Amino acid sequence: MKSLFDNTTNEELLQRIDQLNPDSKALWGKMSVTQMLAHCAAGMMMGSGKLNIDRVLIGKLIGGFLKSIYTNEKPFGKNAPTAKELVVVNATDFEKEKANLKTLMQNFSEGGTAKCTTHPHPFFGKLKPEDWGIGIYKHTDHHLRQFGV
Repeated sequence: MKSLFDNTTNEELLQRIDQLNPDSKALWGKMSVTQMLAHCAAGMMMGSGKLNIDRVLIGKLIGGFLKSIYTNEKPFGKNAPTAKELVVVNATDFEKEKANLKTLMQNFSEGGTAKCTTHPHPFFGKLKPEDWGIGIYKHTDHHLRQFGV
């Protein structure tokens, strides 16, 4: 299973991010490429504990039963719901957002499992560091596929 805690996997994602440009168009969804970069950075911040989002009621009720969606090998489907705190509307500087995401990814990967958050995921609840590494990989991969890279 791919994880951001694996250097090869992290490098693969960084190379895919470098294939993006300000004119990259989404194959599905409503985000611009710049919004997507900022959105993925917010996910990275969540996994490292720099952004803590409260659990949503539906997540408290069923999130634990669906946790495997976040940690299995099956890619996320198109147009999946997201926490309102992760919806980005004001990202306008492509290069800034791209550099920020890459820095956060490097820091997350190099920090290893010991630097991972203990705060629960807003939907899936309590996750082990290994789960965060897999889930954040899947989330980032999902959005890079959204933009064809």
